[in-house]
Amino acid sequence: MATVITGNSIISGSINGSLGGNADNRIINGDFSVAQRGTSFTAATALTNADTNFTLDRWKLLSDGSDVVDVTQSSTAPDNQLTSIALDVEDTNKKFGIAQAIEQKDCIDLIGNEITLSFKAKASAVDKLDNVKAAIIAWSSTANAPTADMISAWNAEGTDPTPASNFTYENTPANLGVTTSWATYSITATVDTASTTNIIVFIWSDVTDTTAGQFLYLTDVQLEKGAVASDFNRPKFDDALRHCKRYYQTIDNKINQSGLRYFGLTGDSDGSSGSLGLQLFVPMVKQPATARSTGYELKDGGNSARSVTAINTFAGDNNQYDRVRFMANSAAAGAGYLRFPDNSDFIEFEGEIEA
Repeated sequence: MATVITGNSIISGSINGSLGGNADNRIINGDFSVAQRGTSFTAATALTNADTNFTLDRWKLLSDGSDVVDVTQSSTAPDNQLTSIALDVEDTNKKFGIAQAIEQKDCIDLIGNEITLSFKAKASAVDKLDNVKAAIIAWSSTANAPTADMISAWNAEGTDPTPASNFTYENTPANLGVTTSWATYSITATVDTASTTNIIVFIWSDVTDTTAGQFLYLTDVQLEKGAVASDFNRPKFDDALRHCKRYYQTIDNKINQSGLRYFGLTGDSDGSSGSLGLQLFVPMVKQPATARSTGYELKDGGNSARSVTAINTFAGDNNQYDRVRFMANSAAAGAGYLRFPDNSDFIEFEGEIEA
């Protein structure tokens, strides 16, 4: 079932008004306010706009090829809102969308129940981007490890994309008729696929005759139990950031003061090796990969630079990964440190919900 919701009525028009209630929203960063990886993703940025790349926190770009749309954190937003995600058409005549996979522990109680996905949307022009669809999708294989690309074929306009193995549509996607004005759209489904382990939400443009330079804007994405869409439950920013860091975080120097140091490198007495341990800001949902890094260095007890031979992560309570150890060879005995010489240097820890 798909509806356009305005105020307390199911009609098209202004989004002003209240639906009442504070939903238990299972989506993280539904207002796209957290952008740890960056605020812009194009073919030329460090993290590109390639198919299946993560963009604004927790949100993956899915598209029929790479460089189909540029992705930005936009200030084009509804009243009383600051941010949205903007999808700017670059390669015409291709479908595209965004998706978020929900951790098993945060969606297991939704399985077998009726649930509602809602979001706000607008397009820069309706002659090409009006056909927007949304889906609630079940993943029925290894928990918290859905295949990175859940689309096996994008298909012609009017035919829904074909999900990859172990993904199942839980609703029948329909054209939501997005306009050039902000409005709230919702779909409802019962998650009844056997052996569902994760739920994914997917919002996409089903048009194949787009025009370069047209935008699709989305914000206030919410998934909740029940058949009625509630007001968007907006978390405090620091709470949203903390939740996002369970899946992605960095150690970096972002204080505009060159040379930030983390002390604690300890060289063995024989000078053969050394290690430095750090606590991550938030325990991560799974063992993270150090996907990208630049510019950091280890100095040993003799203030000599040492190459990092390994970066290991370890689990604490409840199998949550919260500790990092940097290993170096030939480290002089004594206290050393990990140093970021420039405020653009970082080490990235990636632990998103995917295989």
